[in-house]
Amino acid sequence: MKILVTGSAGFVAGYLVEELLNAGHKVVGIDNYSKYGPIQKSYDSHPDYSFVEGDCKDTGLMKELIEDCDQVIAIAAMIGGITYFHTYAYDLLAENERIIASTFDAAVWAHENRHLEKINVLSSSMVYECCHEYPSKEGYELQCPPPLSTYGFQKLACEYFAKGAWEQYKLPYTVIRPFNCVGIGEQRAKNEKEIMSGNVKLAMSHVVPDLVQKIYKGQDPLHILGSGEQIRHYTYGGDLAQGIRLCVESDKAVNEDFNLSTPTSTTVKELAGVIWDKLGKKNPISFVSDPAYEYDVQKRVPSVQKAKDLLGFEAKTDLSATLDEVIPWICHQIDLGNI
Repeated sequence: MKILVTGSAGFVAGYLVEELLNAGHKVVGIDNYSKYGPIQKSYDSHPDYSFVEGDCKDTGLMKELIEDCDQVIAIAAMIGGITYFHTYAYDLLAENERIIASTFDAAVWAHENRHLEKINVLSSSMVYECCHEYPSKEGYELQCPPPLSTYGFQKLACEYFAKGAWEQYKLPYTVIRPFNCVGIGEQRAKNEKEIMSGNVKLAMSHVVPDLVQKIYKGQDPLHILGSGEQIRHYTYGGDLAQGIRLCVESDKAVNEDFNLSTPTSTTVKELAGVIWDKLGKKNPISFVSDPAYEYDVQKRVPSVQKAKDLLGFEAKTDLSATLDEVIPWICHQIDLGNI
């Protein structure tokens, strides 16, 4: 199968492209390097991978890339941690809407005029931003109040793009919602706003690299956002890549939506404690709570049963094993000045 991956130089795509290539697929990647600047990937020279530096908002270019593809995986977006939601509230909505509209325009055209079989849309756990039912099942995003953040609202809009393209043009789709991806390869974005958290700059406003760098640099007591009782499901990037590949390959995924996540809930304080111990700190951990951000969701617990039942997907890498890979990489990036 030949697959177009948008945002192929990004964090999640770093795991996904390798997963697809290892499974025998041909991959075409497009990215404009707007987040990190030009970066190298381990698969850049793979014979079944081709890359185009370009903008997904260029619908003509997207048609050229998609015309001989079997499927497309739409990942490209402005995306960042929680500071992004506040710093770029308008840009997240406007820019991501342009990206997804251009991607769907090209996909609809290729489905009607070439042989594109399906579009796979990476949504977000933020569509459940205002939910009050746990674990949150697929479909509940249509019953709970809509997201309050512009990022979450636009991700929900991406799902409606898929719904509308099917209803009008019969373009098959799969909606994919990753939960709290953790892995290597993420660096400080070029336009990341610098915010102090105690005596250390917030690292990419994502909790794992933020906590690792604070503890690595000796911050004590440790500054956290809010109470630290926020619940997340930290999911290894390699597991997510496998789940996305299964969404692409399985006939059971057509016109379905899936939460892809570890089933294990972890609070921020629990996460910090594990990182504290893995970095060899001997004294007891203590915390200072900095003011929380408005869109810092306090509880996020997905149902993962549907992905298990229909796709046979389970995220099997636990948090400890994930951090054993991620912590040394983050510390090395800190030493290089990339975080």
